[in-house]
Amino acid sequence: MTAPAAPPPGDAPPRTAARVVRRVWTSYVFRRILQSVFVIWLVATITFMLMQLMPGDPIEIMAGRLNSSGMSHDQAMATAANIVAYDPNASAWSQYLEFLKGLVTLDLGNSLTSPSTSVFEHVMEYLPWTLFAVGAGIVLAAVIGLSVGMATAYRRGSVLDHTMTSVGSFLTGVPNYILIAAVVVLGYTVLGILPFLDMRGRVTAGIEPGLDPVFFGDALFHAILPIIAFAFTSTGAFMLNMKAATTEVLTEDYVTVARARGLKPGRISRNYVGRNALLPVVPQIALQLGMLVGGSIVIEQILNYPGVGQMLMQAIGNRDYPVVQAAVIILATSVVITSLIVDLLLVKIDPRIKSESQEA
Repeated sequence: MTAPAAPPPGDAPPRTAARVVRRVWTSYVFRRILQSVFVIWLVATITFMLMQLMPGDPIEIMAGRLNSSGMSHDQAMATAANIVAYDPNASAWSQYLEFLKGLVTLDLGNSLTSPSTSVFEHVMEYLPWTLFAVGAGIVLAAVIGLSVGMATAYRRGSVLDHTMTSVGSFLTGVPNYILIAAVVVLGYTVLGILPFLDMRGRVTAGIEPGLDPVFFGDALFHAILPIIAFAFTSTGAFMLNMKAATTEVLTEDYVTVARARGLKPGRISRNYVGRNALLPVVPQIALQLGMLVGGSIVIEQILNYPGVGQMLMQAIGNRDYPVVQAAVIILATSVVITSLIVDLLLVKIDPRIKSESQEA
């Protein structure tokens, strides 16, 4: 009996479509992207429903403004109907489908207070400033918090440990808007060393935006107080989490073995302790980002920093519902995408996460 002929060298067995689909479906990256898309859709849907429950409709709101400026009621209603892309007689389902279409094409309508400006362009005019301040605050908090947290774990029971733990608990427990308000009062009103009036706004009048040191330095000067405010809470959280994670890693057997082998303390701290202690702390970045972006409304109001938080408060006050809707969706999308990036980076640091997810 002759054995079946072997396939020619180099010819791999053909993959069926089912195997390819299964491999993609079980991929950790694909599943995380799918979860992120679902979260964005859920936030957008809930936002749409809340806007539908708001009293009045965009045409009535716009007509009311036009009527107060001197137009007759009928003329204001006709003008508003031409300006606002909204059909009050359309069913909620058809409006929802139109909303989803606009969401995919990044066309969520026009601002009621600025009819010639799309809400996407309007929000994107403010969003980069908030992301700049929040991002810089997160970086500053990570550098200080992780370094101090690791140092206190190595010096458990010392004066440094007790002092920094108390500071971290204080920063975490007290709202950042209270802390930054105290800084402004102390620095500007009491000591007179903080040029608070000059630091308000985005940039100094006369400074043209551009990729040059003058503009960047001036933008940083105006963003210093928001950056400090955003860094307050995150610094305490990073400090306490890093201390707890480092303390746990220092008790692991592989650290004891590394010391017994005579490895230098710096190498043990960098290669064995630091890398493993960072694993549970990395997801905190996305969590803190979401908290800070959500809390930017209060901080930007206090410091008169024209970011998306201040824009959102103005839109709510003006009942500019399309802008409110777009702002909430864009903010949520920014947080979800950041969380996705952090999770994918975490898989690179610790491949065990990917394996555990696939087994589940």
